[in-house]
Amino acid sequence: MSTSTQPRECSIADALGLVGERWTLQAVRELTHGVRRFDRIVRNTGASRDILTARLRKLEAAGAVRREQYNVHPPRYEYHLTPAGGELGDVLLTLMKWGDRHLNPEDPPVRWQHSCGETLDPVVVCAHCGEAARKGAHSPTGRGVLTAE
Repeated sequence: MSTSTQPRECSIADALGLVGERWTLQAVRELTHGVRRFDRIVRNTGASRDILTARLRKLEAAGAVRREQYNVHPPRYEYHLTPAGGELGDVLLTLMKWGDRHLNPEDPPVRWQHSCGETLDPVVVCAHCGEAARKGAHSPTGRGVLTAE
């Protein structure tokens, strides 16, 4: 029996270390909606200014957000998602789908229309076979897999 208290290595845990707090993901939500200015992000998320500043700096340090100055005196910045940050939009869509299904089943607060004209129903699929990711067996591999003892 192992006495190790080391947690399992996992990219989910690593990602949650960056975005696993509500104000971070809500800031990303606003950026995906095209809201770029700090004051509007504060207003739309309800986050305090100091917390939002810390979350945006953390996203910037991780390469998910970049700041662009739009005013010199006083210095003012807009925030933009990098390509890596833009990929978080997929996470938000699947999280929204879960919330619509389990928390707001009668009346989801926001629905997205896809460019095909239909209401967007995001699905995570295997890039190789096209099957839904939840369908079928998952066999974990890699350094984060713990073996049974």
